[in-house]
Amino acid sequence: MLIGSRRAFCAARTSSYMNRIALVMIVRDEARCLARCLESARPWVDETLVLDTGSVDATPQIARSAGARVAHFDWVDDFATARNAALALCDADWRLVLDADEWIVGGGESLAALREQAADFIGQICIASVFDGAVGGVAVAPSWLPRVLPRGVRYAGRIHEQPVSDLPRRRLSLRVSHDGYLDAQRASKLGRNEKLLGLALGADPDDSYLRYQLGKDLEVGAQFEAAAPHYAQALERTDAHAAWRHDLVLRTIFTLKKLARFESAIALAEAEMPRWLHSPDFFFTLGDLLLDWAAAQPERAGELVPMIESSWLRALEIGEQPALPDTVRGRGSFLAAHNLAVLHAGLGHAAAAGHWRERAATLRRDADAAPAERSLTPERASA
Repeated sequence: MLIGSRRAFCAARTSSYMNRIALVMIVRDEARCLARCLESARPWVDETLVLDTGSVDATPQIARSAGARVAHFDWVDDFATARNAALALCDADWRLVLDADEWIVGGGESLAALREQAADFIGQICIASVFDGAVGGVAVAPSWLPRVLPRGVRYAGRIHEQPVSDLPRRRLSLRVSHDGYLDAQRASKLGRNEKLLGLALGADPDDSYLRYQLGKDLEVGAQFEAAAPHYAQALERTDAHAAWRHDLVLRTIFTLKKLARFESAIALAEAEMPRWLHSPDFFFTLGDLLLDWAAAQPERAGELVPMIESSWLRALEIGEQPALPDTVRGRGSFLAAHNLAVLHAGLGHAAAAGHWRERAATLRRDADAAPAERSLTPERASA
């Protein structure tokens, strides 16, 4: 009897380390990109569950053709409710949560390795969002998001939902791209987030994260006057160490710049600078702010131009910081050099402008040639 019990214990122990991994998604009218997402995950997961929330296009058929199990859910204006309904339909030990406009581009081995690891932490993955850039082409901004969940973890939040758990969070080397912020994709979802954020804030008007997200939604839609008070409230209530404060500060400075409130933007930048001495994005944004101020008040150009140059040089000195939340690729390299070239060209400094154009081109080539996983090694993280 003892021997049999021991065998049963050993078998159970062995099987506990052969965890199953499932891709769990909620979707609606994602025929454009769903197959790309499913194909990218197929080599790394054991099953796929797609919860459709009311598609009128071929989304469900595409999911089934890719081998996914498809279920249906009546949308109730609550992302957490939908996420949790999808998670409840899956009993895998690990659940990878992706949206249809995301796809795996590397590091899948770190996901597969979870089959041999206890499901006792939440995995954060690097999701690089592409968006239409100001200097042609697209810009890239990576964020570390909690998207690999052990069985039993659930979401909270009507929109910009987050997993609720006291489990530690650990960065994995899984890399994902996201194209939902491109102008062509964003247009189809205009107004949706604003509506849901309004409902969520009606229930919790003091939530600084929701204020930040509503401000961002309005700002991205060029509604700067409407965005500014939400950003101001978010800044008042957001902890200095909050993961989203970096982006909140930069977006607030940008919004104040667009509203020509230069003094207010500079006051905010001066107050926040000690926190962001390691951020190329901060100094890149500061240079842009000063440039617009100089253009609006040419009589101050003599004072501001050296500060503009100094800001972009500081961004270059810091260099790229891909582990920084919501950093934009290039602000510590080729984008800063490009701006320096434009600045010197405008000042009539042909030799300096030529130098910075060449430097920008070299930095761009180096960035494009660099391994995508550079500086994205797994590490433990607290948030």
